[in-house]
Amino acid sequence: MSQILIISATSDLNLDLAKDIQALLSDLGQEANIMELEKLELPLFGSEDQSVAVAAKELTDKMISASAFIFCAPEYNGGVPPILSNAIAWITVQTKNWRDAFNSKWALISTHSAGSGYRFLTAFRSQLEYLGSNVLARTIAVSDEKPLDKDSAKRILQGLIDAIK
Repeated sequence: MSQILIISATSDLNLDLAKDIQALLSDLGQEANIMELEKLELPLFGSEDQSVAVAAKELTDKMISASAFIFCAPEYNGGVPPILSNAIAWITVQTKNWRDAFNSKWALISTHSAGSGYRFLTAFRSQLEYLGSNVLARTIAVSDEKPLDKDSAKRILQGLIDAIK
């Protein structure tokens, strides 16, 4: 069975979204694991701290073994949250070719943001495509005013499952 890795940038509302998505995937018969970036405690990229190699390697190995990714992250200042950009920087230096963890893998972008999260969804799509990922056209966007539409989310997730079969 194909493996889906859900990456939660934060340990609050986007982790809740990640868990909701994991449950919906389970309903669809698809296993998925969640990785919380905040728990990795990666230092700012560029640090000469070599102890980071263990956490960055763990994340990179999980990404390489995954068939697809689902990213859950908020919009920060109209773009990608620093913790997610930092993790990607570490991942790209852990492999022979900097795109190895992303190239030809399917990705779904989701967000729980104070606003629409549109700027994050757009900016991160561009970044993932540059890294070689195939990004689903549809996204999952949740806010305090717009709760998760489980039926719509299941249709989007089924599209991801179908893409990786």
